[in-house]
Amino acid sequence: MTSIGEDLLPSTRRALLHRIAVAQRDGRAPSLVAAVRREGRTAWSGARTGVEDHGPDADTQYRIGSITKTFTAVLVLRLRDEGLIDLADPLEKHLPGTGVGDVTIFQLLCHSAGLGAETPAPWWERTPGDLRPGISDVLGDRPQPHPAGHRHHYSNPGYTLLGSLVAAVRGVSWEEALRREILEPLGMHRTTSDPVAPHAGGWAVHPWADVLLSEPVEDLGLMAPAGQLWSTTEDLLRFAAFLTAGDDRVLPAASVREMRTPAAPVEAGASGYGLGLQIVGGEGRVLFGHSGSLPGFVAGLWVCEEEDVAAVVLANATSGLPAATVAAELLNIVVEAEPRIPDSWRPLREVDDELLALTGVWYWGTMTFTLSLAADRGLQLTPLGGMGRGSTFTHRPDGTWTGQNDYYAGETLRVVRKDDGSVDHLDLGSFVFTREPYETGAAVPGGVDAEGWRGLGG
Repeated sequence: MTSIGEDLLPSTRRALLHRIAVAQRDGRAPSLVAAVRREGRTAWSGARTGVEDHGPDADTQYRIGSITKTFTAVLVLRLRDEGLIDLADPLEKHLPGTGVGDVTIFQLLCHSAGLGAETPAPWWERTPGDLRPGISDVLGDRPQPHPAGHRHHYSNPGYTLLGSLVAAVRGVSWEEALRREILEPLGMHRTTSDPVAPHAGGWAVHPWADVLLSEPVEDLGLMAPAGQLWSTTEDLLRFAAFLTAGDDRVLPAASVREMRTPAAPVEAGASGYGLGLQIVGGEGRVLFGHSGSLPGFVAGLWVCEEEDVAAVVLANATSGLPAATVAAELLNIVVEAEPRIPDSWRPLREVDDELLALTGVWYWGTMTFTLSLAADRGLQLTPLGGMGRGSTFTHRPDGTWTGQNDYYAGETLRVVRKDDGSVDHLDLGSFVFTREPYETGAAVPGGVDAEGWRGLGG
């Protein structure tokens, strides 16, 4: 119905429009809006609708469901960054009397607190929030069906507790903290707790006939931090930009990266979950973001940091249209049709002779690695031949380096020198790397056989 995006090739724009047209038709959604952001600005937006001569656009509000949880997580991380809480704190320290106060804030953020997925009946998404006036009404008689910390178990009540935590520590409502600390600084003026025109109506579509049933729009009360918000594609792309690079007015880049780091073990085949963000892999890239749904609405927001592309899809149907899947597909269409042009290679601004002397080949036992320089005095350890564990390392003021990836994440790499100041070996979390395999005279754990290397006959 509508499509803009002079930034992209005509063939890419047509592929994006075709995908949302098929999604709206096959998903039988009354309307759908979508948009893609690339390299700092909106590259494309489009919409489809079943209403003649009238359609939604980038300023039309839809309910975004559980994407709200990411906003709540940002508010909690802000409290941590200000020193008002620690993520390891038990909930009871800041929000006493819940009955589940032993769970930690970290566990609530990543859905590993063992809490139930839903509130007691009636279903909270389709009933007024004043039916659940207190925390006990949200948690019910069996609030914790799983032991805390043992598994990822998605919990809507868990984010109610986090919203109540924000209100208790800030001394203002969750809505007020959200508006003041996130929405206003990021310029998200069309993201609200209640619908503000122009907004879509929520509909259920009959499974066996092309007829509609209006869905109720309820104020979720205490459950609002889990799914209350209304937003637009334009606002959500602003939020995606923040989730990519951070914003010191809201959260710095380091804290946003922490949100995107998998934080709890998940069931086999499931996607990962960080702190308020879902993390999925596929098509050779990692996406982070969140899906969302409430009666009458489905939503999906995904970001690929490596390609600097984000996509959002919003629709006003209870079911039938996989908004999060379509958002990921829009992102992949852009990335595959028009891959990002890499930055030019540039030499380092300055040379540190001591660091330069560390580069080259190193051995852990008989396994071969290379060590190379990165920006800002960082190092890159790479196994040769695909055997062994590699990592990037960031420099610390004390002259050591901290691992950033996989097995060596958080581990310390340091240079161990001989009495004369020359390098003896590298120590990486107790692993010794030497310039020769099992180098004679180096501090190899267990020592090196004095007879040295030999053949079968020796």
